[in-house]
Amino acid sequence: MRRVIARKAMAAVLLGTFSFSFAGGPLLGSAVAESADKVYNQPTLPAIPGLVISPSDPLQKLTARSAVVMDSVSGQILYERDMNARRFPASTTKIMTLILALEKGNLDDIVTVGGNAAGAEGSTLWLEKGDKIPLRELLTGMMMHSGNDATIAVAEHIAGSVPVFARMMTEKAQALGAKDTNFVNPNGLPDDNHYTTAHDLAVIASYGYSLPEFESIVGRQEASYDWVKDPAKKFRNENQMLWLYRGSNGVKTGYTEKAGRCLVSAAKRDGMQLVAVVLDSIYMWNDSIALLDYGFAQATPETLVKAGEVVTKVDIADARQGQLELKAADSLVAAHQDGHTAKLEKKLEIPKEVVAPVKQGDVVGKVVCYCDGERKASVDLVAAEDVERHTIWMTLHEWFQKLMKGIF
Repeated sequence: MRRVIARKAMAAVLLGTFSFSFAGGPLLGSAVAESADKVYNQPTLPAIPGLVISPSDPLQKLTARSAVVMDSVSGQILYERDMNARRFPASTTKIMTLILALEKGNLDDIVTVGGNAAGAEGSTLWLEKGDKIPLRELLTGMMMHSGNDATIAVAEHIAGSVPVFARMMTEKAQALGAKDTNFVNPNGLPDDNHYTTAHDLAVIASYGYSLPEFESIVGRQEASYDWVKDPAKKFRNENQMLWLYRGSNGVKTGYTEKAGRCLVSAAKRDGMQLVAVVLDSIYMWNDSIALLDYGFAQATPETLVKAGEVVTKVDIADARQGQLELKAADSLVAAHQDGHTAKLEKKLEIPKEVVAPVKQGDVVGKVVCYCDGERKASVDLVAAEDVERHTIWMTLHEWFQKLMKGIF
């Protein structure tokens, strides 16, 4: 009964915040994110006790107490409102849970659900003790349906216990530069010592997009698994931005009474990846659309390197050839703001020499984006071709064999 009540309460919250006004009629849900922009009309700002908006704030109708939109590659801030204020993150916490699981776990692992997970409070995936679920599927359900039980199962699988996993989460946040963040659980259930900022969440989510599998999980709209207890055997992502906003590709909703309505959203257009965060928002969908619209209007994409582009060469030893071409494994596109002084640079991190044999696609180095001298995002440099091992002694041996054939 507790879980049924929790699910109904969450549904009411989500429906209550689903308020939009578009020119040309009401917005209808679609199977994919919008392929064309709609004319967006921000609703009238309601009375929000304690919210003071600066006259210079370009988004006067934004209802979030804290907000930011960030370029995920360069870390440039395109808009912010009180982004460094400590706030409760609610279920946006699960972004870091996913990041740690991707880095520390094996997606093909089978996770056995324990009693702590099966008894989790709040929104759940209805897991039962003894359930055995592939980690990839568990993480997908966790992000799509905000399963608190799944976060505990993941934490215990990766670290052995929730407290240890929470410490790992905080350490990772600090290492990423999210200095004003502290996690005490993997799901965001209320705790006075569990806090973050809009800026830190943007930093964390931006890092997530550099990881393989992150986008495919947070950007998924629906998923069906045999282990789902619901008769439909299906999850539908609670992040409505995946249907509403062109280019949307994640990330996570959140709500508790203390945190208010929270949303970390993201979208990619012309290769430029933006991340928007709203914390303690009245109209979190509207606010997020307004933030992303503003961000894309303020910046143009600057391509530092294209996927598949031959970027450089590196010396190679024990091979017939003297050098090996290196290609970019992916594109690296940063936000360029006209009239702003942020200096974008790309630098190569490669060894002086590699030794054969080398396989095509082997990671050899990186292309790194620097913004105002600070190291930011990067993409791998990979070998453009196979190179077999061939030493001088092998050459002499071949020469000797040919000589002997010529003699006899």
